[in-house]
Amino acid sequence: MVMARDLETTLLRSFVTAVRAGSISRAATALGHTQPALSQQLRKLERVVGRPLLNRSPSGVSPTRAGEELLPYAERILSLSAQALTETGRALTGHCVVGLLEDLAASQLPQALADLARLHPGATLEVLSISSAAMREAYDAGRVQLVLDALPDLPGPPRWTVRRPLVWAIGPGVDVAADPLPVVLFSNPCSWRTSVLETLERTDRRWRVAFESNSLLGVLAAVRAGLGVAALMPANLDPAMACHDAAALPTLPDIEFGLARHPRNEGDPLIDAVETALRRTI
Repeated sequence: MVMARDLETTLLRSFVTAVRAGSISRAATALGHTQPALSQQLRKLERVVGRPLLNRSPSGVSPTRAGEELLPYAERILSLSAQALTETGRALTGHCVVGLLEDLAASQLPQALADLARLHPGATLEVLSISSAAMREAYDAGRVQLVLDALPDLPGPPRWTVRRPLVWAIGPGVDVAADPLPVVLFSNPCSWRTSVLETLERTDRRWRVAFESNSLLGVLAAVRAGLGVAALMPANLDPAMACHDAAALPTLPDIEFGLARHPRNEGDPLIDAVETALRRTI
């Protein structure tokens, strides 16, 4: 008799938290576990899946190819589980417009919102990914109810904040020891462009601009073409772009994100549910 294999949500939550934190110790702190207990859960999940899910090094952890494949499924399972527990039996109606930074719009957040919309067919959700200036104008006019963005670009006071790591994306054939280092950058204004360049200069790494774009698609295309290295959120990284040599490039700073909610929408059940889904997923 073949025993069924189940993906326990507790194990998936440990895995997702470890990937997001980039560190077993930081993930253990976030979950309220001891580091040995969390490591045991991660090994148990790897046994269930039958493949290694994390690359472990003194500087932290990153997902293996199998981990990259599992991550979006794990995030969606956790999102659906949480929404089913809180939303089942409660029909929500209304309209909510969510503003997302492009880098977040390319993550699992839109999928979490789509899952919420399917649970509540009487509600309509709209996602905007536009420039910070246009987002601020829409927020001030009340056309956007929720905005999730990097803290410096948030159009209103944050209800909560969260820190997420940046990682290096390396194009094929790019020599990370090159002097100067070819860098693919987001055009100004960019929340983390200055921090990335300051990190390189602080570690005495000479650099040159190899490509510059105001869109995530442009930056990804340049890295895939082998024009240089870029600082990206882990969720936007192709597995082949990952940097597996922790000493090759300096450690990048975390980015702080926040959520602003328009004051006219306090107490709206639909917007409460959308905010909860965003916070759980990010």
